[in-house]
Amino acid sequence: MHAGLFLFPTDECPDPAELGRIAEGNGFESLFFPEHTHIPASRESPWPGGAELPREYTRSHDLFVALTAAACATTTLRVGAGICLVPQHDPIVTAKTVATLDHISGGRLIFGVGAGWNREEVTNHGVEPRERFAVMRERVQAMQALWTQDEASFHGDHVEFDRVWSWPKPLQQPYPELLLGGHGPTVIDRTLEYADGWIPTATNDDDALLERVAELRARAAEQGRRASVTILAVGTQPERLERYAQAEIDRVLFYLPTVDDAATRARAEKIAAIRRDVLGS
Repeated sequence: MHAGLFLFPTDECPDPAELGRIAEGNGFESLFFPEHTHIPASRESPWPGGAELPREYTRSHDLFVALTAAACATTTLRVGAGICLVPQHDPIVTAKTVATLDHISGGRLIFGVGAGWNREEVTNHGVEPRERFAVMRERVQAMQALWTQDEASFHGDHVEFDRVWSWPKPLQQPYPELLLGGHGPTVIDRTLEYADGWIPTATNDDDALLERVAELRARAAEQGRRASVTILAVGTQPERLERYAQAEIDRVLFYLPTVDDAATRARAEKIAAIRRDVLGS
């Protein structure tokens, strides 16, 4: 089981390049950043994590710029989107951004995608909230066409283009590992339709989470494939980590608070020590 770090890169913590060096220097396999282009001040959509929205949600750097900085400052660290809010992005532009970053990183990109929980945020990007999952599906599939076809076309309800050329193609073939985020009732259906794996956020109910992992794996096996699982924002409780390893979870991402340089380094070192003790690597 691989182990990485997950945090919001902001203007109030070490810069993304330094975060990459901290992660790689402490032996982590990967570093994942989330995305919010902005947070609407109305705050009508409730944050799934509780009543008060953490400060870092309003101060996060651009996802792809931050990932590029982390990739350029490291040599072996995998860099991941955890997650890219695809309904907020033009698919043609994003396909080129992802492919370019995959080249710049030497094929170290992992591309997590999701539709997002903040309805006002996606509305500001011109997408009806109730359509965001359908929009995500088509935009992901359109990007897959752009990555894998020399002359790509896509005709859908939300994405439309005919016979376009777009290079570079991703360095990883056919494209970077594509993980789908979320916990909704149809997330496994969507994962099996157009993603390589699932990237759920850790919850307080490991029984329920691992039951869904088992369902995903069983249904993937029926299709003659294996679906990977990365669990986002895990804690450091040894018994939970051991259980994830026994369940053959592919990757866990330890949550790292958004704090100053010294505190970030100290926390990363502490997590690395726990990782070595529990996971042996």
